[in-house]
Amino acid sequence: MPLNAEIQTKTLLWEGDPRPLELINEFSKCPIVLVCEHAGQSIPMDLGDLGISKADMQRHIAYDIGAKQVAMQMAEFLNAPLVMQPYSRLVIDCNRPVDAEDAIPDRSGGIEIPGNCNLEFQDRKQRIEEIYLPFHESISEILDRHRRIGVFSIHSFTPLLNSEQRPWDLAFLFRKDAATSQALADAVRRFDPTPTIGMNEPYVITDSTDWFVPYHGERRGLAHSLIEIRNDHLYSDESCRSWALLLSRAIGQFLEKEDR
Repeated sequence: MPLNAEIQTKTLLWEGDPRPLELINEFSKCPIVLVCEHAGQSIPMDLGDLGISKADMQRHIAYDIGAKQVAMQMAEFLNAPLVMQPYSRLVIDCNRPVDAEDAIPDRSGGIEIPGNCNLEFQDRKQRIEEIYLPFHESISEILDRHRRIGVFSIHSFTPLLNSEQRPWDLAFLFRKDAATSQALADAVRRFDPTPTIGMNEPYVITDSTDWFVPYHGERRGLAHSLIEIRNDHLYSDESCRSWALLLSRAIGQFLEKEDR
């Protein structure tokens, strides 16, 4: 039977499907919360394989390579709550406004996504109500549960896009809260001066293309940053752990200063 069977309009996710969110350290009182919107590659059973190959599901178009591993290690190091999305960004992108053109993309990375083409209103509504909204409601609930001073979103990006090299090893994205991202970048440099750090690279935050920063960061007035790591650094468990440790140390130093 469908999950939440008492709500008859919810018919996309069934008992064999993953929940629309995964929680780590759910009840931690740590003053920061971690988020990973593009952690997973799952597709609801009713959607089959969306018409794309297994090989394409291993690409960046489907999820952020290495981001889940980094986020989970950071949650361990910091004893911080972590909210992750197990469904692929191709099902619905949880770092987009729901009305964004690429929230449910019919093309990505140069390939057509047949399962997303010519969707009916009800099909979009199901993905929003059963995957997108529970995920963001959970983030809000975790943020409200204890005193929080910061929220950080963990992502990865490709070294090359449309023949354009992206040379940064690490980047911090922000809009109004430049101070937090600058403090994290400065802390990273103190611990390890070797990474090339981009600020608002490889893209910029806007209301029409992003959700985490405007909604969970700016709306609440919390310290925040969207953290991007170039994904060719994240192909081994060891490298994911190293980046997680570096970022956790930077956030730890940030917390020490904020608590003074």
